[in-house]
Amino acid sequence: MGDEDKLRNKAEELGGKAKEGLGKVTDDEDVEARGQAEQSKSKLKQAGEKVKDATDKVKDSFKD
Repeated sequence: MGDEDKLRNKAEELGGKAKEGLGKVTDDEDVEARGQAEQSKSKLKQAGEKVKDATDKVKDSFKD
């Protein structure tokens, strides 16, 4: 689950960057803003995945 989520989140971030770039090129502020929002959402999800990974490492260290 974790690796798939990480890939999906990274793809979402890249899609957001593309959308932001398209908005800049076409001078469409709405598209640009949606792209920035998608990137922010993706980065938040990625941070959540990092917290999950860190939590799992801490749990594993107590098992030993």
